Amino acid sequence: MCGLCGVVVGPRSNRTVDEATLVRMRDVIAHRGPDAYGMHIAPGIGLGHRRLSIIDVAGGAQPMYAADNQVTIVYNGEVFNHPALKAELEAQGHVYHTRCDTETVLKLYEIDGREAPKRLRGMFAFAIWDARTRSLLLARDRFGVKPLYYHLAADGTLVFGSEIKALLESGILCASLREEGLPDYLANRATSGDETLFAGVHRVPPGHTLLWREGQVSIERYWDLHYGEMGSVERGSVSDEAFVGEFRDRFREAVKLRLMSDVPLGMFLSGGIDSAAITAMMSQLVREPIKTFAVGFAEREANELEYARLVAKRYGTDHREVVVSAPDFLNAVPRLVWHEDEPMAHPSSVALYFVSKLASEHVKVVLTGEGSDEMLAGYNRYRVTLLNLRYGERYERALPASVRRAIASAVDALAPGKRWRARLRRTFLFEPATLDDLYFDNFAVFGRLRQASLLAPALRERVGMADPYAAAHRAMRETDARRLLDRLLYADVRTYLHELLMKQDQMSMAASIESRVPFLDHPLAEYVARLPERMKLRGHTTKSILRRAMAGLLPDKILTRRKMGFPVPFGGWVAGPHGAVLDEFVLGARARDRGLFDAAAVSQLAAEHRGGANHDERMWSLVNLELWQRIFIEGEDPLSIRLA
Repeated sequence: MCGLCGVVVGPRSNRTVDEATLVRMRDVIAHRGPDAYGMHIAPGIGLGHRRLSIIDVAGGAQPMYAADNQVTIVYNGEVFNHPALKAELEAQGHVYHTRCDTETVLKLYEIDGREAPKRLRGMFAFAIWDARTRSLLLARDRFGVKPLYYHLAADGTLVFGSEIKALLESGILCASLREEGLPDYLANRATSGDETLFAGVHRVPPGHTLLWREGQVSIERYWDLHYGEMGSVERGSVSDEAFVGEFRDRFREAVKLRLMSDVPLGMFLSGGIDSAAITAMMSQLVREPIKTFAVGFAEREANELEYARLVAKRYGTDHREVVVSAPDFLNAVPRLVWHEDEPMAHPSSVALYFVSKLASEHVKVVLTGEGSDEMLAGYNRYRVTLLNLRYGERYERALPASVRRAIASAVDALAPGKRWRARLRRTFLFEPATLDDLYFDNFAVFGRLRQASLLAPALRERVGMADPYAAAHRAMRETDARRLLDRLLYADVRTYLHELLMKQDQMSMAASIESRVPFLDHPLAEYVARLPERMKLRGHTTKSILRRAMAGLLPDKILTRRKMGFPVPFGGWVAGPHGAVLDEFVLGARARDRGLFDAAAVSQLAAEHRGGANHDERMWSLVNLELWQRIFIEGEDPLSIRLA
């Protein structure tokens, strides 16, 4: 895995690309590639690269040049069909000088131009400078496993990089908060469209290319996920057993392709079904014991190591674990906010960093289970939402509003305790039977109603109350999926999954290791998308086809486990022994004086959390937002900030 960056000067600009600036941009992301580095500078263009050597360790230096030296590439990722493409191209007379997949990407560009990414199977982000046309092509893999950010200046100059901090080192833009992005961040844990929390910084969307020429950019989609049924599936002519068999074969192929490496590789083992399934497949494909790595906490409710050990024992893996203490966790947060560029969406990012650090002592590549939940309906919220909407629509048709209000009051009064009352208030008995109310608001960190009281009046006047679910709404309009479940899955692929992949990339790269995601092998994903609903969600059973495909391969305890996510005891820490975190980063003067939030609303929220209410995610979001502003907007050294 690698890091890339660059600047191409606009035609209306008198800027020059100087070596010192490019070195700063390149080396601020040195953690992405500690093995080697390089740069290309010519009039109006500069490309920088840091390399983590995985394939053709000796021969894959970058930037890499075409035979005539007129086309130059910097590249991040792995193309898993590289051996097949290389053989095909050599049969056509193309001469290779390395064994590296970078050279394949470069040759495909010379043949297919902007269409080249369509032939690539893997995870990638790259920039290609074509001196013949004075154009720059940026491209990103289908799901956005590899990051790629850019900023287009008013004079047409484009600056880009694998991480936002590389853009900031260019001096072409200054870090400032995009206030319009706050509703999105507060609801969804992260910005969910193509914009970031930095004003003027955008993402190249997954499955897209960006072409810069003469100071103008054009962005085009080259791939999308389609959900049309397969042939006569709806008529029931394909048996469930046939679906399971084909899924198992495709899944095995996806795992096998991701074992391509010239360096040691291993597996992140959480104890959930996704990582366990990959471990099971790996065990059939390698001879030596798999190196597996797991992370947990001392707190019993946040420790799933027993499940990871169960899988490790089943397959005789070379297993290692790390247990993270509260002080270690809390003091790592500021540095990891710097690594992630934006506020960390999930506290599990910190745990992921610690297990990545452990793995980096033994391997340079790991496989992980990201993407399974969004492809196979693994989150319980899908099932709950479908039930809520189905019964809610009938309920509203059957009873007038006055009767429904009376029932809601009675249910609220009779609920057996706070926990049940909170659960019932999130059902159709209390909420309108709409997708926004029963899905988006229901599972948001700060839903629309909470945001209305949380955001400061002056901020609401400046930016208005933007729709926090705009990106998901747009995705649901654009998909060809007909079934509601598939529309929800597609929306998550376009929004929520992106942040999970950035977490995976940035935390593993902070430890200088590469992570690979077999569930997002695009031929496998295309097959899964078109499966009948029952193969994804069957009654109360999530990921139905995966569980059936793994029957007999995984312990029953793993197959039948209820999904827990990755529990992190952050909420309990800051409500109790580490309450100073809230005092400083949520209630403190610096946070209050920013004028983003209503002080009384924030104080009430913190008091409720300390009183036993579950505001864990809300406290995490507010703490991270404050840390991000101190580090990126105000320039504070993350190593100087201590939370414990």
